[in-house]
Parts: sequence; structure tokens; C-alpha cells
Amino acid sequence: MSPQSEETAERQVGEFTIGDPIATAPKSTVEVPQPDEQWQLPNGFAHVYYGERNQGIVRPVIMADGFNLGRSDLDWLYQGLNGADGGYPLLSELRRRGRDVILIGFEERTASILDNAQAATAAIQRTIAEQLGDAGLAVGGFSMGGIITRYALARLETQRMDHRTRLYFSYDSPHRGGVVPVGLQAFAHFIPVANDFARQMNSPAARQMLWRHYDPGTGRIGVAPEREEFLRTLADVGSWPRIPRILAIANGRGDGTGLDITPGDTALSVRRIYPGTTFSTQAQGRDVVVAELKRSFPKAEKTITTSGFPETDGAPGGTLRSYGILADMLKKFGAEVDLVHEHVCFVPSVSAVSVRDIDQQKDLYVDIDDLDPGESDADDFICSSTNTGHTAITEELCTWLLDRLPD
Repeated sequence: MSPQSEETAERQVGEFTIGDPIATAPKSTVEVPQPDEQWQLPNGFAHVYYGERNQGIVRPVIMADGFNLGRSDLDWLYQGLNGADGGYPLLSELRRRGRDVILIGFEERTASILDNAQAATAAIQRTIAEQLGDAGLAVGGFSMGGIITRYALARLETQRMDHRTRLYFSYDSPHRGGVVPVGLQAFAHFIPVANDFARQMNSPAARQMLWRHYDPGTGRIGVAPEREEFLRTLADVGSWPRIPRILAIANGRGDGTGLDITPGDTALSVRRIYPGTTFSTQAQGRDVVVAELKRSFPKAEKTITTSGFPETDGAPGGTLRSYGILADMLKKFGAEVDLVHEHVCFVPSVSAVSVRDIDQQKDLYVDIDDLDPGESDADDFICSSTNTGHTAITEELCTWLLDRLPD
């Protein structure tokens, strides 16, 4: 590869994002019917699919899209929730049972959670206005969509507005924070030009959602000010809705068993294009090296370290192909890579069922199944029997949810 080609590759390698798999282009597609209604909402939009034999909205289930860069694609979301790539056909089963499916999308998924909650609020209010009968609503979302709807419902209650919601659910939502390895976050800004990955990692939503954030301006690794402010705002509306029953679903295990990842192990190493760059899995301790970043154009090196982190990469939880996605892009532009750990934890189980914070090793790896269920902020919750992909739509988790929907 010529130096000019290598420079071009280094500049273009950041054109990727790390987001919810259910809302990305599926490898194997399933049919998406025409929506019965399409709504334009503040900062978003919705597609409405009536339940079988329904002539309008009768028994609504409102579900919000999650985290990624750019505008929601509700056709992709429909497929991800309905059996694409081997998943469980959740939407078909809902509609077969006479439930009306309302999918909420956002004009910009990395916008502030508070801004996108306006779309969720408007969707709830329009559903109530159009509904035939008085059946209670089920409202929730996937990944960040669960946080958006949580805030929207809590705020409506603070305003003393009747949301008529009997059930709120979250599906692998990062209630206590999500985890993107800080070495990867730093790499997004090490790329010498503006890029999609950097925009995503430094977006309002990422700053509000991530347990620890890498600030590109200061190099500081910590709780972003935007997260602190969001948590205060959430507390101001009571933190959770109080009227509906609260359900929480985790794609990770509940017995404290994490991924087969050795702390401090090499996760990904690169030759040609960012040659010598390596990423290591998160280990405990002070000044732990998690990434050695090197580039040629312009030549630069940077070491990324953490202090006081638990072993987040291998924690029980819903996983993302965080290192795998980067490896794919590097190879696309001619790099040679050694990919050891393709998947790492994104939403720890303790975060998804809101039972413990993830700051300490003992809490991150706690045996949730052995705890008093009352420790959770949810009224009822389920953890997956295996650590599965973040927002993976499995029969085990979906049938549990379906059995608990309001009459």
C-alpha cells in the first residue's frame, strides 16, 4: 500500500458506529407490512400496526428505538423485532394476540434523551386520543429507548397528566449506565479527521448514557457532566414512573457469570493502518493500559489508561461486537488485525435490571439471582439464561414479557 493510500485509509476508517443490533440492517430480512398509520412527532415519528382483527388502536404496545447515529429506520427495527437473523417474531406474536404495535423512531438517535422524550410523550398522548376503548397502555423501549420512555412517563406523572399506562418495560436498557471501552472511545478522536464514530461517542446521548466517558477536549475519563445533569433531571421527576407496573429485561445472565475474557488480555491488535495500535480488555487497578494508539498521518502516539475500573469488558450483560466492528472497518481499508475478543459487555445485567451500580467489581459481578428482588427498582425482572447480544430478541425473554402484558 502506498503512503498516500495508507493516509486515505487512516482518515476514512472512522465511518462506522456502534449501536443496537436490532436497529441496523439485518443480514436476513423478513417481511415488513405497510403501517396502518404513520405519525409525525416532535423530534421523531411513529409507525402504527393494528393487531389482528382490530379496526383501530385498541390494545396498544408502544416501543421506542434505541441508540445509534442518525435517523431511525423503522423498517429495520420492525425486522429486528420480528425474527430477522434468527430472532423471535415478537411483533407478529403481539399482533396475533390482538395487540397494536406502535414503533417510535427519532430524527436523531444521538440527540439528548430529554429531547427524544418529547417524541415518546407525543406518541403516548396521540395513542390515548385515538384509542378505541379504555384498555391500559404498555409503554417501553429497547436499550436507550427504555430510558427515553421511562423519563417521558415519569415527567407526565409529575405534570399530573394521565398517561393511562399500566405497564412500563425496558429491554436491556442501561439504567445504571452503558459501557463502551474507553480505549475505543479515545480511538474515535485519534482518527485525524471528523468521523461518524467520534460524533456518536461525543454526542449528547452518549454523554448521558455511558457509565464513563472519554472527553476528547481534555482527555479526561469520568462521568460526563451531561450524565450528571441528566440524572438530576430524572430525579426531579421521581426517577421512575410510579403508576404503571415496572418490568426490566436483561440480555445478560443473572448468576454473576461473565464472558470468557481475561482482564488485561489483548482484545485487538493492528498492523498496517494505525500499525502498532493495540486494545486491551479492562482490568482492575491503577494506571491500567487499555489502549496504545499509533498513527502515521500525521504521526502520533497516545497511551490510554484507567484507574479504579472494575472488569467491565467481561461482565455479565448484553454484548456488542465493539472490537469486531472496528476490526471489520480496519480490514476493509487494508489493515491486518488480530481480533481476540470480538464481543464485550455493553449493558451489564445489574444495570439492565437496575439492581446495583457498576462502579465496583463485587456489584458488577454480583449473583442477582441470590439477591432480594426488592433491591431492583423494577417490580419484576428477568435475566437471560446466557449472556446474549445486546437487545437480542430471544424466545425466553419475549415470552416472559408477553405473559405479563396488561389484559
